Amino acid sequence: MKLADLMPKGLLKDEQDAIALLEADHDKVLALFDQFEDIKQSPAHQEKQAIVADACHALSIHMAVEEGVFYPAVRDAVEEDDLMNEALVEHDGAKSLIHDLERMDAGDEMFNAKFTVLAESVRHHVKEERDEMFPRVRATTIDLKALGRKMLARRESLTKSNGAAPKARPVRRRTHAKGEPRASS
Repeated sequence: MKLADLMPKGLLKDEQDAIALLEADHDKVLALFDQFEDIKQSPAHQEKQAIVADACHALSIHMAVEEGVFYPAVRDAVEEDDLMNEALVEHDGAKSLIHDLERMDAGDEMFNAKFTVLAESVRHHVKEERDEMFPRVRATTIDLKALGRKMLARRESLTKSNGAAPKARPVRRRTHAKGEPRASS
């Protein structure tokens, strides 16, 4: 499997913007959270286990890229230590939940609860990055395309050392009880 297989279409062309890469990761895990929510109360243990494994793997790679490349590159330029430190603390909480989930079975009574809390925490983290961190980073003189290339190289090295990342699942649209798509907000 090539790195191109792991990235959303269009990101490996000329727009290797660091923030766009992180946003693509966010979108991927948010879609997995929605998929899990759709089947959370069902007895579909294998499907739940697979969704959680995909999300945990994607989050682990994402956090390693942020912590190893993105955060160090933007910390001084953003000049907001509290924001950057809070992001790292949020990562620590996510890593703890991921550690627990990787050792659990979908039939465990705490499985749904732990993944739900992970999803809530990550959604909060994504919102803070989108609303606070990314606008500050975009306002700097950082070369986001060059940073994006470094992030892709780090992702590739992590993927090679940890095995290939799981294939992305097709995103299913959430539906009403009658089977009609929900209106987008």
